[in-house]
Amino acid sequence: MEKVISIGKQNFASLRENHYFFVDKSHFIKDWWENGDEITLITRPRRFGKTLNMSMLKCFFEIGTDQSLFDGLYISQNKSLCDEYMGKYPVIFISLKDVEGLSYDEAFQVFSRIIGNEISKFSFLAESDKLTVLEKEQFKGLLHIEKGKFIFDKDTFTASLKLLSQLLYKHYGQKVVILIDEYDVPLDKAYQNGYYHEMVSLIRGLFGQALKTNDYLQFAILTGCLRISKESSFTGLNNFEIVSIMDSMYDECFGFTDKEVQKILKYFNLSEHYADIREWYDGYHFGYTMTDIYNPFSILCAFYNRNIRDFWFAT
Repeated sequence: MEKVISIGKQNFASLRENHYFFVDKSHFIKDWWENGDEITLITRPRRFGKTLNMSMLKCFFEIGTDQSLFDGLYISQNKSLCDEYMGKYPVIFISLKDVEGLSYDEAFQVFSRIIGNEISKFSFLAESDKLTVLEKEQFKGLLHIEKGKFIFDKDTFTASLKLLSQLLYKHYGQKVVILIDEYDVPLDKAYQNGYYHEMVSLIRGLFGQALKTNDYLQFAILTGCLRISKESSFTGLNNFEIVSIMDSMYDECFGFTDKEVQKILKYFNLSEHYADIREWYDGYHFGYTMTDIYNPFSILCAFYNRNIRDFWFAT
């Protein structure tokens, strides 16, 4: 039975559980791990699979993960890596794609909801027998809710991810993985609406504590479209690897390669359209390799709609 293409679904577990069409990018896990970077920022254009890859990382590393999600994928062949790292870490995963507003206060309210929702996923910490009474109270202090809204002052907000990391470490006895998707959206929206400096200050405080002075951090990965000045948001970070569109590292991990496109065409019995697909959607190169990369959103939309047109441009 031919697998269904799901447009816009960015949840790795959902794609695998429902047997949707999926192009295996799990080699990204091995490639990234072998580089050994403590903190990695990867920038790619919109609709190139950043969020799906981050969701895949969460599913791979998170304690309690369903390991069957990776059955048959490339990474499952690396048994030693899977045995040592799969399902071994507490994972904090936040997406900042919705952090925007016409004012700083509006954006901060959205940001607070995102952080609060992630903290709420670890509500078991309030009853953990691994935490002291004081630590349980500290956790409860992160979940101050009034009229259905999470309420943070700036100091509590900027310390939230670091404190959550500490409490998760105490509970599990294992350092934490932090994944931050679309890290640049709050800064881009702030620039457009005139509160950039306030948002930079907030982001610098949050990231500084979570990524720079966090003894409970195992590693962190951030993704986005834009490379924001390191001096603006990541001042003082050590072991910080930036992989931009000008770098060849991970060049085949985001977007589809020519070989992958040919396999997709063969799967859907559309190999005779290879020349048209190549003419429309080929042409991206990351770094200085000659690897041809196709826009994945356009490719999947073309197969889904059985029609070739400028899907990516329309977004």
